[in-house]
Amino acid sequence: MFSTSDIFQIGSKKEFEKITLKVFRFQYDNNIVYRDFCSLLKKDKSNVKRIEDIPFLPIQFFKSHSILSTKNPIQTTFTSSGTTGMSTSKHHVTDLEFYEESYRLAFRQFYGNIEDYAVLALLPSYLEREGSSLIHMVDDLIQLTNNPESGFYLNNYDELIKKLIKLDNEGQNIILIGVTYALLDLVEKQSFQLKNTIIMETGGMKGRRKEIIREELHDMLCKGFGVSEIHSEYGMTELLSQAYSLGDGVFECPSWMQILVRDPEDALTYVKEGKTGGINVIDLANINSCSFIATQDLGKTLGNNSFEVLGRFDNSDIRGCNLMVL
Repeated sequence: MFSTSDIFQIGSKKEFEKITLKVFRFQYDNNIVYRDFCSLLKKDKSNVKRIEDIPFLPIQFFKSHSILSTKNPIQTTFTSSGTTGMSTSKHHVTDLEFYEESYRLAFRQFYGNIEDYAVLALLPSYLEREGSSLIHMVDDLIQLTNNPESGFYLNNYDELIKKLIKLDNEGQNIILIGVTYALLDLVEKQSFQLKNTIIMETGGMKGRRKEIIREELHDMLCKGFGVSEIHSEYGMTELLSQAYSLGDGVFECPSWMQILVRDPEDALTYVKEGKTGGINVIDLANINSCSFIATQDLGKTLGNNSFEVLGRFDNSDIRGCNLMVL
């Protein structure tokens, strides 16, 4: 077996593959839902020899099943947002400290020391409900800044505008992390010329605005905030790791996370680099639930563990994925 601490110390492609296969065997043995899904695909520990052989659990299973690879007590349950009447995903977390270590290390990898920043969070649709993993992460990062200026904003845009202009003018490094529609609302109220601020959008209009393509969105935000690029965070309720884009919509993964792109017509095969298909995520931090998730996002890999997100499947019943109903 392996120690979970090995996951955050991966230093090479070979190490990643070795630990990934160990995680697969562990989850096959300990996760009943995942093992049943693998069995339907006629996959088991004897015929999974490479990463490409590993079955990826459709993300919808987090809505209908309890996805656990451990009998340890559940410490918290993160839930996805959803409109009234919609079923939501439930991610049972048995080791919150492991989740916290994952996002703290990933943040440091991409942005350096959190204490160098003030973190301002404009996440109204997340704050207005319970069970958001994003709120848990951002709240922790706010505390770790040790900066009294860091904090959350709900609908108090005027206060945020004053704070943002003041801190930026004082030379304070700032990360403004916001849900997409709220960032657009902000720049409609006030145009900025920010010099010391990173704008990070978390994606999603949450039904508040019409969806627009990334290039158009980022152009509007760049002009509104007076910055040269927009950063993005790629994460979801069902994952415990995040990928980050430092501009141009190109995401990079921490060393314990990897993206594969499946053929949209055949979920069990993969397309070549640069070709569009369904995003499969390996998130080794998900050791206690499932590390192999087939998402409903469309994208393409670009090499060097980077990728682009291009949209979502129109039909939630992705062909070739929903092979099992328990």
